[in-house]
Amino acid sequence: MLHTEPTGSEQCGESDPCHVLTAAVAARTSGLLTNLSAVEAVPPTLAIGASYVGDSNVLRLPSGTWQYLPAGAQASVVVPANTPGALAQIAESQRWLASGTIPGSTDAQRAAARRALLSMRALLQPNGASAAAWSPPWEYSWPRDGAFVSAAFAATGHDEEAYRILLYNARTQRGDGTWEARTMLDGSGSPDARPWQLDGNGWVPWSTWQWYRAAPAGDREARLNALYPMVRKAADHAAASLGSDGLPPASPDYWELPTETTNIGTAAPLLAGLNAAADLAASLGHEADQARWNAAARRLSTGIARYFAPLGYQRTIDGKHGRDSAATFMAPPFNRPPTDLPAALVSTQRALLLPNGGLTPGNDADAPWGSYAWTPSTSFFALAWAHLGDMARADAVLGWVLSKRNELGEFPETVNGEGAPSSVAPLGWTDALVVMTLRARQGDPLPTPPLR
Repeated sequence: MLHTEPTGSEQCGESDPCHVLTAAVAARTSGLLTNLSAVEAVPPTLAIGASYVGDSNVLRLPSGTWQYLPAGAQASVVVPANTPGALAQIAESQRWLASGTIPGSTDAQRAAARRALLSMRALLQPNGASAAAWSPPWEYSWPRDGAFVSAAFAATGHDEEAYRILLYNARTQRGDGTWEARTMLDGSGSPDARPWQLDGNGWVPWSTWQWYRAAPAGDREARLNALYPMVRKAADHAAASLGSDGLPPASPDYWELPTETTNIGTAAPLLAGLNAAADLAASLGHEADQARWNAAARRLSTGIARYFAPLGYQRTIDGKHGRDSAATFMAPPFNRPPTDLPAALVSTQRALLLPNGGLTPGNDADAPWGSYAWTPSTSFFALAWAHLGDMARADAVLGWVLSKRNELGEFPETVNGEGAPSSVAPLGWTDALVVMTLRARQGDPLPTPPLR
């Protein structure tokens, strides 16, 4: 089906008249222009026939002209090819990529990694807020998404960007050690009354540990000391949340839906965070903190083994909500895998597989996922299997995710029932997952916090 002369955010780029496929109109964004202080989304219809100029966020239009966000500007301009300001921006992007490492075993994988890194950088605000994507409902900073982006930056040698996100997390942490589900990009607080989510108390310490393990020697202890009050408050709240069964209370997780009983999408990140916090405490010589958080992690690990393992790490301990892609959070680089986890991941992946080849976040009959595959949920399995050494399964999932990049090479949030990219692109979370998976796939996995 075609739309003739769509308007608004769906308006055409340079074609006159233009006819746009319905699949393109259904997407919200297809790419990003940035000068590292301002960001502008590329509408899907403008992306038709366009391409980025090399490894940059300068767009080459079908006419041969270029579109970019000049330094200090708030809106993009169309200029002749090879305009000096655009060339300078391209060169700066290439220097930044060269300052780190580009994971991947093939040219296509490395190209995808470069684009993912540039997109995460474009979504990163000067104050350290990491936008999930660049469309109004996504223009917020989720602690969870930012934790993954920080870890991916750290793993590829982009220390400053990784640390900037962690400093933002420290500034936006609430007094009780928790975080809002998401914050405005200026750090001013939550945009609405969405319930806060306890999993951030696991993800942020985990990402801090990942940054610390990858950070250059020298002043990393001093910089960790600056973050340590955040880690302490987060880990103490996580430890105090555990009940007599060793498990945290029910809380909305990455589905952003409530459950009546504890879910694996909260329990597993908290285990990773407590182990990470304990190891950071050991690095700084805080023995009492280390002992307290190690004890809490052991209690939580025992509770997960008792209540989740017999169900194959399903969504909730009451067994009423089916399989959950968050079962992968029990795998490296988050947690040391229980012996029964590999089999549980295989059965979970089979249960969540959709006809389009991707995965739904879960198969709870009451969940609103429909026929759409979610690239983060799908990528969880590529990341887990690559870190577990099951490269055949990792490659199969990774290959599907790589094949769903849009015309600009960006990863979308979802893939519709017909197999076409939909929703927003790029999504920073998927970018981070792919970058970390590619690093593990080439034999350099991220470390996993120890359970002592």
